[in-house]
Amino acid sequence: MDFGRLLTAMVTPFDQNNQVDLEKTTELIEYLLRNGTEGLVVAGTTGESPTLSLNEKLTLFEHVIKIVNKRVPIIAGTGSNNTSASIELTKEAEKLGADAVLLVTPYYNKPNQDGLFHHYKAIADETSLPVMLYNIPSRAVVKLNVETVVALSQIENIVSLKDSTGDLDAIASIIDQTDNSFTVYSGDDSMTLPIQSIGGSGVVSVSSHVIGKEMKEMMSLFEEGKVKEAAQLHRQLLPIMRTLFMAPSPSPVKAALKYKHIDTGNVRLPLVPLSPFEEQNLYRVLENFNQD
Repeated sequence: MDFGRLLTAMVTPFDQNNQVDLEKTTELIEYLLRNGTEGLVVAGTTGESPTLSLNEKLTLFEHVIKIVNKRVPIIAGTGSNNTSASIELTKEAEKLGADAVLLVTPYYNKPNQDGLFHHYKAIADETSLPVMLYNIPSRAVVKLNVETVVALSQIENIVSLKDSTGDLDAIASIIDQTDNSFTVYSGDDSMTLPIQSIGGSGVVSVSSHVIGKEMKEMMSLFEEGKVKEAAQLHRQLLPIMRTLFMAPSPSPVKAALKYKHIDTGNVRLPLVPLSPFEEQNLYRVLENFNQD
């Protein structure tokens, strides 16, 4: 399945009482689609999935699927460290009409590679939806090894990987050892171009909330063979990409959206909003970029 190149890991908008705000969600969806997003990841880590209840996730899936109305693929974040719960949520997402699911590596439990393989296989066996693996050892502690990803890619509906390891050698090995139909996406905005240069398919992005058009242009330039121009744009975008992770995500990107007059509310505890100093630093970087 073609998910597109620029997928946005969408924040979850909250109202003044920190409840999911579907009206703001609709506004955010339309803004993202106008600004280059070719696919939406809903209720992922950037969407504050650890603090969303089951009912909130299902409500979000249903609403986003309805509003998007097949304009772009919807990838539902249904992974957790509880295999049976992930299976049930995946089944519900499929019933609601999601196009695919994103499954993060099980955090905290620290399964070995055999456990990781069987976790993903158990979920994939219970759905007909395409599955995107999500490898993010900085948050989950455990890491999918190259051999495990290659083995999982042999399962018919495991079709993609979101990689947040920063390990270009391992990513190159995965691309080399998997079928051409298996896609690899950068899970780190700053690694978008490097991963694209070794055969990656695109990015699951946070920064696309703010610089979606520019990121899409960067990838297009590279595909057109304009490597120097793509590299120059990559360097110009790096300060924003770095600043959007100056504090635990998605606090910075929600502040950046506020700067752009798009209200997505605050974050939920245990996350906290940016400090005044952090906010000033973020706004300064955004202003400098807009002046260039």
